Amino acid sequence: MTATTDALSKAVDTENAAIFAYGVATAFTSAARRTTVAEYTAAHRVRRDELVAALDAADATVPEAAAGYTLPLTVDDSVTAVGALLAAEIDCTVAYRALIEQADDPVVRRLGLGGLTDSTVRAANWRVALRDSPVTIAFPGSPG
Repeated sequence: MTATTDALSKAVDTENAAIFAYGVATAFTSAARRTTVAEYTAAHRVRRDELVAALDAADATVPEAAAGYTLPLTVDDSVTAVGALLAAEIDCTVAYRALIEQADDPVVRRLGLGGLTDSTVRAANWRVALRDSPVTIAFPGSPG
């Protein structure tokens, strides 16, 4: 494996974890947010499939989705559901920032940039829903 394929594999796994989190959260989100949750879930699936295609193009092994993932908090109401979704988006920003930094292929870096941008916007939307401040951060995906 190369640094690029390692970062792609990590991003695929992070996307699978986000899709899982969205699946769990669906049961607890309000009717008003279900359309947004469905839209964001679909976006994660599309992004994951793009990453898988990049791994296939590199003749690298595609990581399988786990049967389940550990969420960062217990989801038992709409607020904790949104908190779990925010955490999933933050994890995605970290994975995509790493992909941008580690990829040696400009096409893969563009995939990383698109993923970073999309996850950053979704995270901001979840922060608004939680009335969290600041809504945006200066360098998404950066450590600490």
